[in-house]
Amino acid sequence: MKEGGKLLDICTGLGYTAISAAAGGKNSVTTIELDEAMQEMCRMNPWSQGLFHSGITQLIGNAVDLVKDFPDNSFDRIVHDPPTFSLAGDLYSKEFYADLCRILKPQGRLYHYVGDPDSRAAGKHFQGILARLQAAGFEGVATDYEA
Repeated sequence: MKEGGKLLDICTGLGYTAISAAAGGKNSVTTIELDEAMQEMCRMNPWSQGLFHSGITQLIGNAVDLVKDFPDNSFDRIVHDPPTFSLAGDLYSKEFYADLCRILKPQGRLYHYVGDPDSRAAGKHFQGILARLQAAGFEGVATDYEA
């Protein structure tokens, strides 16, 4: 991402992606995490401290609801690393993907972690994920096995 870019990190976890993307304040980063307990874990984790000292905007709540509040074309990049489909199926829905497409700037990129698409666990959902992303308006959907 070019310096000065805007990134949305959905399902923040320990925050390593957000911290790296913030690049010491050179980029604007917003995170969404459902579980308040995860934020407390980050406060105790020395490698997560950048979440609290890098100007990162942290939102706590359901990403399905929170993304609806962002204006169109808000982000250059979106990183989406949801829990498994069985735990958070709404984060894999066409409606949610349509909201992500709406808030992503033209020429922006969505990075959606799904695990190994060739594995038995992720593989059975992978084709559906691709179909829903395309139906939601994403073009040029591609698999990056090196990401």
